[in-house]
Amino acid sequence: MPHHIRAARWREQDIVATVIAEALQPTPLAAWLIPDQEQRGRVLADVAAIWVEHAMFYGDVHVTSDLTAATVCFHQYGPVPPPADYATRLATAAGPHAERFRLLDDIMDSRQPTTAHYHLAFLAVRPTHQRTGQGRALTEHLRCRLDLIELPSWTLTLPAGQHLLAQAGYDTDHAIARPAEGVSIQPMFRRPGQRDQTATAVLRPAGRRHDSRAP
Repeated sequence: MPHHIRAARWREQDIVATVIAEALQPTPLAAWLIPDQEQRGRVLADVAAIWVEHAMFYGDVHVTSDLTAATVCFHQYGPVPPPADYATRLATAAGPHAERFRLLDDIMDSRQPTTAHYHLAFLAVRPTHQRTGQGRALTEHLRCRLDLIELPSWTLTLPAGQHLLAQAGYDTDHAIARPAEGVSIQPMFRRPGQRDQTATAVLRPAGRRHDSRAP
């Protein structure tokens, strides 16, 4: 059954943030970011909501028609300003866990390309709908858009997302990042028209404190 992909509506921001939180919650990265399991889902959704809203202004958000999967991207033709009042909003959303999100921001800053590109910030599928073709449909939709505008793309992915992204033409870019024991994040880069012929979720659970360079 084909999956219809469309642009997310403004009123669907909270739904998209929840999809991201649900996809990320079972991962080692989420457990490191928010050790308190009872708070984990709420904090992830609140932090994701900051970036979903920001992408509505500086990028794009696409969803499957049943709102069970989404991509959140930024158009990095040049420096993108941080979300309004980001430091305050992150502190409010993450509370005592904010410092770990800021550490993830630093990793992002150190790995992002300095040339213009399309930044895949989140690719998320609700756990109940993973392995149903939703992620593949989103990456195929993204691949077609990227090839149309002939812009490279960059992302940070969790191990579970690497194979799916490799099928869409992403290659590993720089060494894997390990913010904590048992937690790994792989930078990946895609050139226009590139696709793996051999051929879940890729998630960016934290934002950047600043965007002084085009990532």
